[in-house]
Amino acid sequence: MTDDKAMVRFNATRHGVLSRYTVLPWEDADEYGAVLEALREEHGPQGPTEEHLVEELAGIIWRKRRLRLAETATHRRGLYDTIEGYRKTVRVALAHLHGGEGTEGVEEAIRDTAAGADKATRDLKADEAMSRRALTLLDSKRNDRYEAALAALRDDTRQWWNELLETDPDDLDEGQEPFTADPDALRRFIETEVLPWYDRRRTELANRPLIRDQAFGESLNGEKLEVLARYEVHLDRKLERMLSMLVRLKELRRQGTAPE
Repeated sequence: MTDDKAMVRFNATRHGVLSRYTVLPWEDADEYGAVLEALREEHGPQGPTEEHLVEELAGIIWRKRRLRLAETATHRRGLYDTIEGYRKTVRVALAHLHGGEGTEGVEEAIRDTAAGADKATRDLKADEAMSRRALTLLDSKRNDRYEAALAALRDDTRQWWNELLETDPDDLDEGQEPFTADPDALRRFIETEVLPWYDRRRTELANRPLIRDQAFGESLNGEKLEVLARYEVHLDRKLERMLSMLVRLKELRRQGTAPE
């Protein structure tokens, strides 16, 4: 046998004749090779049959790794879908506290840090102080109290107010009184819309762990995970069979009765 042919045969043996069909194009062939080599060192296969069984073990373990990635991807997809409908998730998570609409996105709660929570609380206090300052101005005797109160509001609160002013009366809920650009209506807006929003926001900031738990729980897709679990059981059984066959074959070899 020439050196070139020997090298080809050596490479086929070291990397596994099935590896080209086991490792997908976007997967790390070297990582798979490390798994295969570790199994070879553990079991010390001799002959093509034992080599094949060891390679089967490597393929099963590689597929179980892929299965874990699929499970993680399923959770990510479910979490993404949960975030898309975040207000319902927040309402459900805090159903025992209030039944109103949520004020924040699930993303905020999921990515929460101690520093982020502190900043959000400070922002809330500053925002509320501006709105209460606007109420004080509305209660004053100033001729321009409406304009002054409006200027005292935070930009996004003022934008909220302008959107309400532009709302078509036909689009209002039954019994809801339209808002007009005057001091009394602005005071009603702050007292009935803005201040209750702060209360809900405070509740949600204090209960972000509950929102996180609700979001992660909703991300679990039982049907998809059941399919993955059944496949994992199949791989476990196959792993057990291959390992039993390998151990039995090695035992027969030690006894001198293994097939040539």
